[in-house]
Amino acid sequence: MAFSDYKSIAQVQTEYQTKYKEANFIQPANYNPSQVFLEELKFNQENIDVFASEAARCETVIFPVLREVYKHYHQQTSLWVQKAIAYDNKLNGTPDYLISKRSALGKTMLEVPIIIVVEAKKNDFEQGWGQCLAELIAAAHINSEKIPVYGIVTDGKLWEFAQFMDNTLLKEQTSYTVSDLPVLLGVTNSIFEQATASLAVS
Repeated sequence: MAFSDYKSIAQVQTEYQTKYKEANFIQPANYNPSQVFLEELKFNQENIDVFASEAARCETVIFPVLREVYKHYHQQTSLWVQKAIAYDNKLNGTPDYLISKRSALGKTMLEVPIIIVVEAKKNDFEQGWGQCLAELIAAAHINSEKIPVYGIVTDGKLWEFAQFMDNTLLKEQTSYTVSDLPVLLGVTNSIFEQATASLAVS
């Protein structure tokens, strides 16, 4: 059963007895992006129909936002696009984006997955979170459940965040939008900070 076969959080909960909670666990601080990033994003929004398709939103909005924050963590982490992961014959598939611990062997080696990013296909956040939770459970097993794993589900416009630890999904109550870019980048940066801090003490 692939990750994409899971259609809701409840479906995953039923199969894996996963707990669900909501809270505002992220304390974002405004993030000042590079001028190059701002110019590129503005160009995309003014000249390209960035939400015309799933590929368009991934390439012109989602990936640029992730990459902008990732640049500050590239020495500790690796950013993967469409990198398959597998725990068993049920928990396997290909996350849209994945952040992992950077391997001492180089960028071609996948180590501890710490952040999973799922694009909400057809703006379906219910299915997006079902898929993301399955991917988070797989990542937690791969990591021997020693550290929290973080999830992001987005359609490019709306961004939602969660933490998975001790078989519990803790979902951020507040959703964030790309129209409030400094706050969105600040929240994303906070997730990177928490994830890399966990690596340091694991």
